[in-house]
Amino acid sequence: MTGVQVELDLAKIGANARVLVDRLGVAGISVTGVTKAALGSPELAAVLVDAGVAALGDSRIENLERLRAAGIGAPTLLLRSPMLSQVDRVVRSADVSCNTEPAVIRALSAAAGAAGVQHGVVLMVELGDLREGIHPPDVCAIAASTLALPHLALTGIGTNLACRNGISPDDRNMQVLSALASSVEAMCGVTLDVVSGGNSANLAWFDTTSDTGRVNDLRLGESILLGLEPLRRRPIPGLHTDTVTISAEVIESKRKPSLPWGTSEQAAFGRAEPVLDRGDIWQTIVAIGHQDTDPNGLRPPPGATILGASSDHLVLETTCRVEPGGSMTFRPDYSALLRAMTSPFVTTVPAVERGHRRR
Repeated sequence: MTGVQVELDLAKIGANARVLVDRLGVAGISVTGVTKAALGSPELAAVLVDAGVAALGDSRIENLERLRAAGIGAPTLLLRSPMLSQVDRVVRSADVSCNTEPAVIRALSAAAGAAGVQHGVVLMVELGDLREGIHPPDVCAIAASTLALPHLALTGIGTNLACRNGISPDDRNMQVLSALASSVEAMCGVTLDVVSGGNSANLAWFDTTSDTGRVNDLRLGESILLGLEPLRRRPIPGLHTDTVTISAEVIESKRKPSLPWGTSEQAAFGRAEPVLDRGDIWQTIVAIGHQDTDPNGLRPPPGATILGASSDHLVLETTCRVEPGGSMTFRPDYSALLRAMTSPFVTTVPAVERGHRRR
Protein backbone atom coordinates (compact mmCIF):
# COMPACT_ATOMS: atom_id res chain seq x y z
CA MET A 1 0.00 0.00 0.00
CA THR A 2 1.20 3.50 -0.80
CA GLY A 3 -0.47 6.84 -0.25
CA VAL A 4 -3.31 7.38 2.23
CA GLN A 5 -6.39 5.21 2.61
CA VAL A 6 -9.38 4.66 4.85
CA GLU A 7 -10.47 1.07 5.32
CA LEU A 8 -14.00 0.31 6.50
CA ASP A 9 -14.67 -3.15 7.89
CA LEU A 10 -18.19 -3.47 6.54
CA ALA A 11 -18.81 -6.83 8.19
CA LYS A 12 -18.20 -5.38 11.66
CA ILE A 13 -20.10 -2.18 10.84
CA GLY A 14 -23.04 -4.27 9.66
CA ALA A 15 -22.90 -6.29 12.87
CA ASN A 16 -22.99 -3.05 14.90
CA ALA A 17 -26.03 -1.88 12.96
CA ARG A 18 -27.86 -5.17 13.52
CA VAL A 19 -27.22 -5.07 17.27
CA LEU A 20 -28.56 -1.52 17.54
CA VAL A 21 -31.56 -2.20 15.29
CA ASP A 22 -32.50 -5.19 17.45
CA ARG A 23 -31.79 -3.47 20.76
CA LEU A 24 -33.88 -0.39 19.93
CA GLY A 25 -36.54 -2.37 18.11
CA VAL A 26 -37.59 -4.04 21.34
CA ALA A 27 -38.79 -0.59 22.49
CA GLY A 28 -40.44 0.21 19.17
CA ILE A 29 -37.66 2.57 18.04
CA SER A 30 -36.44 2.30 14.45
CA VAL A 31 -32.98 3.27 13.21
CA THR A 32 -32.16 5.74 10.47
CA GLY A 33 -28.64 4.81 9.38
CA VAL A 34 -26.50 7.89 8.77
CA THR A 35 -24.09 7.69 5.83
CA LYS A 36 -22.54 11.18 5.90
CA ALA A 37 -19.26 10.19 7.56
CA ALA A 38 -18.67 7.74 4.69
CA LEU A 39 -19.56 10.28 1.99
CA GLY A 40 -22.75 8.48 1.08
CA SER A 41 -20.95 5.21 0.31
CA PRO A 42 -23.30 2.84 -1.55
CA GLU A 43 -21.42 -0.14 -0.09
CA LEU A 44 -22.05 1.12 3.42
CA ALA A 45 -25.68 1.93 2.61
CA ALA A 46 -26.29 -1.61 1.33
CA VAL A 47 -24.83 -3.05 4.55
CA LEU A 48 -27.05 -0.81 6.68
CA VAL A 49 -30.16 -1.76 4.72
CA ASP A 50 -29.28 -5.45 5.08
CA ALA A 51 -28.93 -4.87 8.83
CA GLY A 52 -32.50 -3.62 9.05
CA VAL A 53 -32.32 0.19 9.23
CA ALA A 54 -35.66 1.82 8.38
CA ALA A 55 -34.12 4.63 6.31
CA LEU A 56 -30.83 6.20 5.27
CA GLY A 57 -29.97 9.70 6.42
CA ASP A 58 -27.39 12.14 5.14
CA SER A 59 -26.72 15.87 5.54
CA ARG A 60 -25.63 16.44 1.94
CA ILE A 61 -27.99 16.13 -1.00
CA GLU A 62 -25.00 15.14 -3.15
CA ASN A 63 -24.59 11.99 -1.05
CA LEU A 64 -28.27 11.09 -1.34
CA GLU A 65 -28.04 11.59 -5.11
CA ARG A 66 -25.09 9.21 -5.11
CA LEU A 67 -27.14 6.58 -3.30
CA ARG A 68 -30.01 6.96 -5.76
CA ALA A 69 -27.64 6.73 -8.74
CA ALA A 70 -26.20 3.51 -7.29
CA GLY A 71 -29.67 1.96 -7.15
CA ILE A 72 -30.12 2.10 -3.37
CA GLY A 73 -33.89 2.04 -2.97
CA ALA A 74 -34.29 2.54 0.77
CA PRO A 75 -36.21 5.59 2.06
CA THR A 76 -33.92 8.62 2.36
CA LEU A 77 -33.84 11.50 4.82
CA LEU A 78 -31.98 14.79 4.31
CA LEU A 79 -30.71 15.58 7.80
CA ARG A 80 -29.57 19.17 7.31
CA SER A 81 -32.22 21.80 6.63
CA PRO A 82 -32.50 22.17 2.84
CA MET A 83 -30.88 25.12 1.13
CA LEU A 84 -33.39 27.19 -0.84
CA SER A 85 -31.05 26.88 -3.83
CA GLN A 86 -31.32 23.07 -3.73
CA VAL A 87 -35.04 22.39 -3.16
CA ASP A 88 -35.49 20.99 -6.69
CA ARG A 89 -32.74 18.44 -6.03
CA VAL A 90 -34.03 17.69 -2.54
CA VAL A 91 -37.49 16.59 -3.65
CA ARG A 92 -35.99 14.36 -6.35
CA SER A 93 -33.49 12.49 -4.16
CA ALA A 94 -34.78 12.76 -0.57
CA ASP A 95 -38.09 11.21 0.42
CA VAL A 96 -38.13 13.32 3.59
CA SER A 97 -36.19 16.35 4.81
CA CYS A 98 -35.69 17.94 8.22
CA ASN A 99 -36.97 21.53 8.27
CA THR A 100 -37.20 24.62 10.45
CA GLU A 101 -37.92 27.54 8.09
CA PRO A 102 -41.45 28.15 6.69
CA ALA A 103 -40.02 29.83 3.58
CA VAL A 104 -38.03 26.69 2.77
CA ILE A 105 -41.06 24.48 3.41
CA ARG A 106 -43.12 26.58 0.98
CA ALA A 107 -40.36 26.27 -1.62
CA LEU A 108 -40.28 22.49 -1.15
CA SER A 109 -44.04 22.40 -1.77
CA ALA A 110 -43.62 24.23 -5.06
CA ALA A 111 -40.67 22.07 -6.11
CA ALA A 112 -42.50 18.86 -5.25
CA GLY A 113 -45.49 20.01 -7.31
CA ALA A 114 -43.27 20.77 -10.29
CA ALA A 115 -41.61 17.36 -9.98
CA GLY A 116 -44.91 15.53 -9.55
CA VAL A 117 -43.93 13.99 -6.19
CA GLN A 118 -45.00 14.17 -2.58
CA HIS A 119 -42.25 15.17 -0.17
CA GLY A 120 -42.16 14.40 3.54
CA VAL A 121 -41.32 17.03 6.16
CA VAL A 122 -39.95 16.46 9.67
CA LEU A 123 -40.08 19.62 11.77
CA MET A 124 -36.98 19.97 13.93
CA VAL A 125 -37.46 21.41 17.43
CA GLU A 126 -34.91 23.41 19.42
CA LEU A 127 -34.48 21.76 22.84
CA GLY A 128 -31.33 23.42 24.15
CA ASP A 129 -28.28 22.54 22.07
CA LEU A 130 -28.75 25.73 20.02
CA ARG A 131 -28.08 24.30 16.61
CA GLU A 132 -31.14 24.07 14.32
CA GLY A 133 -34.71 23.97 15.54
CA ILE A 134 -38.08 25.65 15.90
CA HIS A 135 -38.85 27.26 19.26
CA PRO A 136 -41.31 24.86 20.96
CA PRO A 137 -44.19 27.37 21.29
CA ASP A 138 -44.10 27.84 17.49
CA VAL A 139 -44.17 24.18 16.49
CA CYS A 140 -47.95 23.71 16.28
CA ALA A 141 -48.44 26.81 14.14
CA ILE A 142 -45.71 25.80 11.69
CA ALA A 143 -47.11 22.27 11.60
CA ALA A 144 -50.53 23.67 10.67
CA SER A 145 -49.07 25.85 7.92
CA THR A 146 -47.13 22.87 6.56
CA LEU A 147 -50.27 20.75 6.43
CA ALA A 148 -52.00 23.46 4.42
CA LEU A 149 -49.44 23.23 1.62
CA PRO A 150 -49.91 20.86 -1.34
CA HIS A 151 -47.48 18.13 -2.33
CA LEU A 152 -46.11 17.81 1.23
CA ALA A 153 -46.73 15.32 4.02
CA LEU A 154 -46.04 16.23 7.64
CA THR A 155 -44.12 13.07 8.49
CA GLY A 156 -43.17 13.94 12.04
CA ILE A 157 -41.11 16.04 14.42
CA GLY A 158 -37.60 15.60 15.73
CA THR A 159 -34.75 17.20 17.59
CA ASN A 160 -30.97 17.24 17.63
CA LEU A 161 -28.82 17.38 20.75
CA ALA A 162 -25.16 16.96 21.76
CA CYS A 163 -23.74 18.38 18.52
CA ARG A 164 -22.97 22.06 19.04
CA ASN A 165 -22.99 22.51 22.82
CA GLY A 166 -23.00 18.92 24.05
CA ILE A 167 -26.43 19.10 25.66
CA SER A 168 -27.34 15.53 26.62
CA PRO A 169 -30.60 13.85 25.70
CA ASP A 170 -32.45 13.04 28.92
CA ASP A 171 -35.93 12.27 30.22
CA ARG A 172 -36.77 15.96 30.49
CA ASN A 173 -36.07 17.01 26.91
CA MET A 174 -37.38 13.75 25.46
CA GLN A 175 -40.62 14.23 27.37
CA VAL A 176 -40.90 17.74 25.94
CA LEU A 177 -40.54 16.28 22.45
CA SER A 178 -43.16 13.62 23.15
CA ALA A 179 -45.59 16.21 24.52
CA LEU A 180 -45.08 18.38 21.44
CA ALA A 181 -45.86 15.43 19.18
CA SER A 182 -49.13 14.85 21.01
CA SER A 183 -49.96 18.58 20.89
CA VAL A 184 -49.40 18.73 17.12
CA GLU A 185 -51.64 15.70 16.62
CA ALA A 186 -54.40 17.12 18.82
CA MET A 187 -54.31 20.60 17.29
CA CYS A 188 -53.96 19.55 13.67
CA GLY A 189 -55.97 16.33 13.65
CA VAL A 190 -53.14 14.21 12.24
CA THR A 191 -51.04 11.24 13.28
CA LEU A 192 -47.27 11.72 13.17
CA ASP A 193 -45.43 8.70 11.87
CA VAL A 194 -42.02 9.77 13.19
CA VAL A 195 -40.85 11.26 16.47
CA SER A 196 -37.09 11.36 15.95
CA GLY A 197 -35.38 11.74 19.32
CA GLY A 198 -31.88 12.46 18.08
CA ASN A 199 -28.62 10.73 17.26
CA SER A 200 -26.10 8.30 18.75
CA ALA A 201 -25.92 10.50 21.87
CA ASN A 202 -29.43 9.28 22.71
CA LEU A 203 -28.24 5.74 23.38
CA ALA A 204 -27.14 6.57 26.93
CA TRP A 205 -30.62 7.96 27.61
CA PHE A 206 -32.21 4.89 26.05
CA ASP A 207 -30.19 2.56 28.27
CA THR A 208 -31.23 4.33 31.48
CA THR A 209 -34.78 5.57 30.90
CA SER A 210 -37.87 3.74 32.04
CA ASP A 211 -40.10 5.51 29.50
CA THR A 212 -39.14 6.33 25.92
CA GLY A 213 -42.41 8.21 25.43
CA ARG A 214 -43.33 8.96 21.83
CA VAL A 215 -39.77 8.62 20.50
CA ASN A 216 -39.80 5.99 17.77
CA ASP A 217 -36.71 6.82 15.67
CA LEU A 218 -33.04 7.57 16.23
CA ARG A 219 -30.53 8.73 13.59
CA LEU A 220 -27.36 6.71 14.19
CA GLY A 221 -23.96 7.26 12.62
CA GLU A 222 -21.03 7.26 15.04
CA SER A 223 -22.37 4.37 17.12
CA ILE A 224 -22.74 2.17 14.04
CA LEU A 225 -19.47 3.16 12.38
CA LEU A 226 -17.18 3.27 15.41
CA GLY A 227 -19.05 1.45 18.18
CA LEU A 228 -18.83 4.51 20.46
CA GLU A 229 -21.34 6.76 22.19
CA PRO A 230 -20.58 10.44 21.48
CA LEU A 231 -21.14 11.96 24.93
CA ARG A 232 -17.99 10.45 26.48
CA ARG A 233 -16.60 8.48 23.50
CA ARG A 234 -16.93 5.24 25.43
CA PRO A 235 -17.30 1.85 23.73
CA ILE A 236 -20.88 0.59 23.55
CA PRO A 237 -21.19 -2.93 25.00
CA GLY A 238 -21.67 -5.54 22.31
CA LEU A 239 -20.35 -3.38 19.46
CA HIS A 240 -17.12 -3.52 17.46
CA THR A 241 -14.81 -0.53 17.89
CA ASP A 242 -12.08 -1.77 15.52
CA THR A 243 -14.09 -0.98 12.39
CA VAL A 244 -12.11 1.77 10.68
CA THR A 245 -8.43 2.43 10.06
CA ILE A 246 -6.56 5.24 8.33
CA SER A 247 -3.18 4.31 6.87
CA ALA A 248 -0.64 6.85 5.64
CA GLU A 249 2.72 6.43 3.92
CA VAL A 250 5.94 7.31 5.72
CA ILE A 251 7.88 10.02 3.87
CA GLU A 252 10.67 10.76 6.38
CA SER A 253 12.18 9.24 9.50
CA LYS A 254 15.23 10.86 11.07
CA ARG A 255 16.98 11.41 14.37
CA LYS A 256 16.25 15.05 15.30
CA PRO A 257 16.27 17.34 18.35
CA SER A 258 13.03 17.33 20.31
CA LEU A 259 13.30 21.10 20.88
CA PRO A 260 12.87 23.54 17.97
CA TRP A 261 15.31 26.45 17.73
CA GLY A 262 15.07 30.05 16.54
CA THR A 263 12.55 32.82 17.22
CA SER A 264 9.08 31.38 17.81
CA GLU A 265 5.95 32.96 16.27
CA GLN A 266 2.67 31.45 15.06
CA ALA A 267 2.74 28.14 13.23
CA ALA A 268 0.54 27.26 10.23
CA PHE A 269 -2.45 26.49 12.45
CA GLY A 270 -1.88 28.90 15.32
CA ARG A 271 0.70 29.08 18.05
CA ALA A 272 2.45 25.79 18.75
CA GLU A 273 2.32 24.25 22.21
CA PRO A 274 5.48 24.55 24.35
CA VAL A 275 7.86 21.62 23.96
CA LEU A 276 10.12 20.06 26.58
CA ASP A 277 13.72 19.34 25.64
CA ARG A 278 14.08 15.56 25.70
CA GLY A 279 17.21 15.40 23.63
CA ASP A 280 17.34 13.73 20.21
CA ILE A 281 14.39 11.58 19.21
CA TRP A 282 13.28 9.54 16.21
CA GLN A 283 10.95 11.88 14.32
CA THR A 284 8.81 10.21 11.67
CA ILE A 285 6.57 12.00 9.18
CA VAL A 286 3.62 10.47 7.36
CA ALA A 287 1.84 11.98 4.36
CA ILE A 288 -1.39 13.14 5.95
CA GLY A 289 -2.36 16.43 7.57
CA HIS A 290 -5.10 18.93 8.29
CA GLN A 291 -6.10 18.98 4.62
CA ASP A 292 -6.92 15.26 4.83
CA THR A 293 -8.24 14.62 8.34
CA ASP A 294 -8.46 15.88 11.90
CA PRO A 295 -5.01 15.07 13.31
CA ASN A 296 -6.33 15.49 16.86
CA GLY A 297 -8.74 12.63 16.19
CA LEU A 298 -6.12 10.04 15.25
CA ARG A 299 -4.91 7.35 17.63
CA PRO A 300 -1.40 6.24 16.60
CA PRO A 301 -0.09 2.68 16.76
CA PRO A 302 1.64 1.47 19.96
CA GLY A 303 5.07 3.02 20.44
CA ALA A 304 4.27 6.18 18.47
CA THR A 305 3.18 9.61 19.72
CA ILE A 306 1.74 12.38 17.57
CA LEU A 307 3.78 15.55 18.04
CA GLY A 308 1.94 17.86 15.65
CA ALA A 309 0.65 18.39 12.14
CA SER A 310 0.66 20.87 9.29
CA SER A 311 -1.52 20.90 6.18
CA ASP A 312 0.19 17.87 4.66
CA HIS A 313 2.46 16.36 7.33
CA LEU A 314 1.76 14.38 10.48
CA VAL A 315 4.82 14.39 12.74
CA LEU A 316 5.31 11.58 15.23
CA GLU A 317 7.87 10.38 17.70
CA THR A 318 8.68 6.72 17.13
CA THR A 319 10.89 4.30 19.01
CA CYS A 320 13.12 3.70 16.01
CA ARG A 321 13.55 4.63 12.36
CA VAL A 322 10.58 3.73 10.14
CA GLU A 323 11.53 3.14 6.52
CA PRO A 324 10.03 5.61 4.01
CA GLY A 325 7.60 3.87 1.69
CA GLY A 326 6.09 1.87 4.51
CA SER A 327 2.91 2.88 6.24
CA MET A 328 1.56 3.64 9.70
CA THR A 329 -2.02 2.82 10.68
CA PHE A 330 -4.25 4.95 12.92
CA ARG A 331 -7.66 4.58 14.55
CA PRO A 332 -9.80 7.65 13.80
CA ASP A 333 -12.51 9.23 15.88
CA TYR A 334 -15.67 10.52 14.17
CA SER A 335 -14.16 13.89 13.29
CA ALA A 336 -11.04 12.35 11.75
CA LEU A 337 -13.10 9.81 9.79
CA LEU A 338 -15.52 12.44 8.49
CA ARG A 339 -12.74 14.66 7.17
CA ALA A 340 -10.69 11.81 5.74
CA MET A 341 -13.67 10.52 3.77
CA THR A 342 -14.17 13.99 2.30
CA SER A 343 -10.58 14.45 1.15
CA PRO A 344 -9.93 13.76 -2.55
CA PHE A 345 -6.42 12.69 -1.57
CA VAL A 346 -7.59 9.74 0.53
CA THR A 347 -8.63 6.43 -1.05
CA THR A 348 -11.53 4.54 0.52
CA VAL A 349 -11.35 0.76 0.69
CA PRO A 350 -14.51 -0.94 1.97
CA ALA A 351 -13.43 -4.33 3.33
CA VAL A 352 -16.02 -7.01 2.64
CA GLU A 353 -15.58 -10.21 4.64
CA ARG A 354 -12.13 -11.57 3.74
CA GLY A 355 -11.63 -9.65 0.51
CA HIS A 356 -11.62 -6.09 -0.62
CA ARG A 357 -13.34 -4.09 -3.31
CA ARG A 358 -13.00 -0.40 -4.04
CA ARG A 359 -15.83 2.05 -4.29
